[in-house]
Amino acid sequence: MGPVKLATAPLFAAAVLLAGCGGSSDDTDAAATNSGAGNPLTAPADYVGAVGAAHRQADRVTDLTSITRAVQAFQAGEDRLPASLQELVSEGYLPRLPDPPRGSRFEYDPSTGRVRIVPSTQP
Repeated sequence: MGPVKLATAPLFAAAVLLAGCGGSSDDTDAAATNSGAGNPLTAPADYVGAVGAAHRQADRVTDLTSITRAVQAFQAGEDRLPASLQELVSEGYLPRLPDPPRGSRFEYDPSTGRVRIVPSTQP
């Protein structure tokens, strides 16, 4: 019986390997992983678009951070919150207000010191 077991071991190993190469679940997993990939022919344009979107988001975060830090510095130096974002510029806490993203504006709440970016159509 010993030689029969040795002969079936390679067959069993081959069956396990072939069963793992089925494709149905692997193809589904690959499609789920690459669902945002799109057409390989448009990949360079997709990449450039993603880089541009990331750059705009980084600018947004940087602008909000610089304004928020200026509000905090103003509060520490003047012992009050600024009445407006323009006061940060006039008092020298910012050289100028950054331009908000296209179609947006900065909204400042002088009672809390909170700054955020909102659509320019919002009152």
